Amino acid sequence: MKYYSIGEFAKEIGKTPQTLRDWHKKGSFIPQHVTDGGTRYYSQEQLNHFLGIKGIETKTKKVIGYCRVSSHKQKDDLQRQVENVKTYMIARGYQFDIIKDIGSGINYNKKGLNQLIDMITNSEVDKVVILYKDRLIRLGYELIENLCNKYGTTIEIIDNTEKSEQQELVEDLIQIVTVFSCRLQGKRANKAKKMIKELLKDDKGD
Repeated sequence: MKYYSIGEFAKEIGKTPQTLRDWHKKGSFIPQHVTDGGTRYYSQEQLNHFLGIKGIETKTKKVIGYCRVSSHKQKDDLQRQVENVKTYMIARGYQFDIIKDIGSGINYNKKGLNQLIDMITNSEVDKVVILYKDRLIRLGYELIENLCNKYGTTIEIIDNTEKSEQQELVEDLIQIVTVFSCRLQGKRANKAKKMIKELLKDDKGD
């Protein structure tokens, strides 16, 4: 991967180094790498992205339909989600690919999500289409949204209604409590374990 100094990058995009420094301070355009000494470096991908936005370079970017369920027992739900997202994108004339994931909404290390993030940071994605907001991620949605903004990717939510299957929500809550309980000791750990049992009990009772 090729990298540019601030002076080189400024010359390539027709701006001054001071403009790039100002953008960095505002957080509107961040260098790919900053050394301990404060030297800024910009990547070839950032240059391609910037020139593409300005219309100097045309780069075909993809529309990605991202579909997720929490567990393998929801495979039928995943297929219905995929069909709904496909129908929506076809109706709008999008040329698209589908990325599917099976995993908790609070797990950031899912194969499909990592693939999507890699594509976004490589400036390959124009738009991410999701059925519901929590299909992308349950916690930390704003982080993903901010990352998309920095790479010129928009997130399109088909249905903004807050909707989660109760069982899936309980499973995510149990995972959160389990992670934190592993870090606790004594009475606090026992309280956490009791909370997990109550969640499981309530889930089975429904």
